[in-house]
Amino acid sequence: MKPAPRAIEPAALDLREFIRAGDLIVVAQGPAEPTTLTRALLRQIEKIGPVTVFLGVTMADTFGPDAPAELRFMAYGGVGRNAALARAGRLTVVPCHYSQLPALFASGGLKADVVLSHAARLADGSSFTLGATFDGYVSAAARGARSVLLEVSPASPRIAGGELDADIRIDAVIPTDAPLVSVGPAAAGAAEMRIATHVAGLVEDGATLQMGIGALPDAILTALKSHRRLGMHSGLFTETAMELVDAGALDNSMKPFDTGVSTVGMLAGSTDFYRRIDGDARLYLRPATVTHGITTLAQLPRFTSLNSAIEVDLTGQVNAEVAGGAYIGGFGGQLDFVRGAAASPGGISIIALPSTTRGDSVSRIARTLSGPVTTPSADVDCVVTEWGVARLKGVPFDERRKRLVAIAHPKFRDELSR
Repeated sequence: MKPAPRAIEPAALDLREFIRAGDLIVVAQGPAEPTTLTRALLRQIEKIGPVTVFLGVTMADTFGPDAPAELRFMAYGGVGRNAALARAGRLTVVPCHYSQLPALFASGGLKADVVLSHAARLADGSSFTLGATFDGYVSAAARGARSVLLEVSPASPRIAGGELDADIRIDAVIPTDAPLVSVGPAAAGAAEMRIATHVAGLVEDGATLQMGIGALPDAILTALKSHRRLGMHSGLFTETAMELVDAGALDNSMKPFDTGVSTVGMLAGSTDFYRRIDGDARLYLRPATVTHGITTLAQLPRFTSLNSAIEVDLTGQVNAEVAGGAYIGGFGGQLDFVRGAAASPGGISIIALPSTTRGDSVSRIARTLSGPVTTPSADVDCVVTEWGVARLKGVPFDERRKRLVAIAHPKFRDELSR
């Protein structure tokens, strides 16, 4: 029988009891970052010694470029606030698809020594739910870790599917009233709004959506409010997505499984949003092997993948990882979802991005990529900018170039044509 976890008040927490120099510490991502624990790690790291912290999508401001030298950072991409660490040369990137992370931790390819996560007690008090984020890799890492610490707060929503497996030993519970990381809607500019209008024209009623986070995804979701019978099967569900539910556009009625339920891996929004969704039966948390798994996605008719990019070249290759020599993106789930859409009956994948950056001085429709190929040209379906839609699936290279030039910013079209 598993021993009951010890309850430790934040003021009495000495992390040297659980963390050793040289450890790999996996920190739950997004809103589930246990900020009471991660800030304690910042304060105590000089007494512990050098460690490596594995980060996912980072939304809190705990770890920045000025973090103590004893903290080394590793991640599957420069996503969210990780980009600042990457630009400062403080981030080591593990190139892998998001769907591969649970297996990497389960197999020991990545070996966690310590896991830190936010959690909430189930209503009956029997166990815990990881609440706002259930990506699968934190649970896999916890199963093989030497120490597992949970920051438990009533602010964490209890969503079905996010329960911590019964065989995982929890060493300590740190009670706190600290709120989850709040994520507000990003402001969309004129280019994002025009892109959203183009994308909305590609999305059919009854489609099942996958979305990201940021100004452009929020703008696209807002543009879909007049659609009907939409579904959600995505790594992320935001407050803007809940607005689609309120508008009657998103009801998951056409999904062949998880019918009536949005299947997601992470929930991100305001404090009020987390309070509202506590116990909401219209949401179900599933790990990355399900949210991003191609065999699952292939079962969803009209699965519609909506992703962004740093740049797209004239063959249709996509770079969603590196800009200006810094790793500010990642493989993430882009290729998982693009190929899932290709396998879905009636599915479509969309890469959406503004046509320029740096004050219209650089074209994001590029002659050649300045970074790695995240999604190969053979996988790309539709590319959308504020200037229109380039459908590339089954289109030869010469015609692709013409279509991509046509959606580039007008000031770059002649140069790209030459």
